[in-house]
Amino acid sequence: MTLDADIAAFLARLPAPEPASLEAIRAETDRVLLTLQGAPEAVDRIEDLAADDPASNAAVPIRAYWPAGSARGQALPALVFAHAGGWCLVSLETYDTPCRALANATGCVVFSVDYRLAPEHPYPAPLEDFYRALVWVADHAEALGIDAGRIAVAGDSAGANLAAGAALLARDRRGPSIAHQLLIYPPVDTDLGTASYEAFGDGYYLTRETMRFCWEAYLGEGLASPPVYAAPLRADLSNLPPSTVMVNEYDPLRSEGEAYARKLAESGVPTRLILLEGMVHGCIHMAGVAPAAGGLFVRAGEAIRTGLQPPPVIVASENHAAAGI
Repeated sequence: MTLDADIAAFLARLPAPEPASLEAIRAETDRVLLTLQGAPEAVDRIEDLAADDPASNAAVPIRAYWPAGSARGQALPALVFAHAGGWCLVSLETYDTPCRALANATGCVVFSVDYRLAPEHPYPAPLEDFYRALVWVADHAEALGIDAGRIAVAGDSAGANLAAGAALLARDRRGPSIAHQLLIYPPVDTDLGTASYEAFGDGYYLTRETMRFCWEAYLGEGLASPPVYAAPLRADLSNLPPSTVMVNEYDPLRSEGEAYARKLAESGVPTRLILLEGMVHGCIHMAGVAPAAGGLFVRAGEAIRTGLQPPPVIVASENHAAAGI
């Protein structure tokens, strides 16, 4: 498919990047993304929470979104979500509109995690913050009104990297049981020479040099030999939860996302790969300028609603045998 016409028009309007401080880049990134998103959807309610750590005075802020029409007293599935931003940009506020849409599309309570940012807090701080939030949500499932058996991890771009890393940590540390992982155009390796980097590494919103900057901010001197929890394509992927990997057609990260889906499947993990045709990196923010970008939420909703279906209700028949409905 050709590049979506609305996205092509948006890319044509983008000014050439200029050298700037990290503070200025952060401010400008927030400003631009907020202008692209369109009107926020109504949800049932939003709560600001904190994953506290008994071993320290630190707490990880979390913003929780209950989908519109949530039935009180019914245990809902949950998405513990990590935002994008190259591990060094954006915030909960920047992701308010996408998280509202994700909650409504998936029928899940979305727990958006405000992890610490690199380079002030490089690897493993962002990952450990996200993992701590996951553990806290699982530990407090009953109080939060969610189903402890239907907790998924999710994220987009750098956030998808954290979600994938957290799934590995949960397996290796015998942590919370994760029912699904939803990885939206994830960076899963530090290789900047893949086929999609060669094809789309310049001129399609995310550039090769931007990804180099982000990886360096996150890993510093560890870039040359990244730990597998930061570069999960290099990890053993067996015994991970069922997975959905979404990739954009015109994205430098497409090749590694496809490779990750293949490796998951080859490792025995039930995996679905979804190609977002005509889309570029960051399209989770672009429904306000390119209506087709809203298809991301439709596809994510289908994947999660299928992946987190409640177990069948078991009733006793007249002869006291169990029957599934």
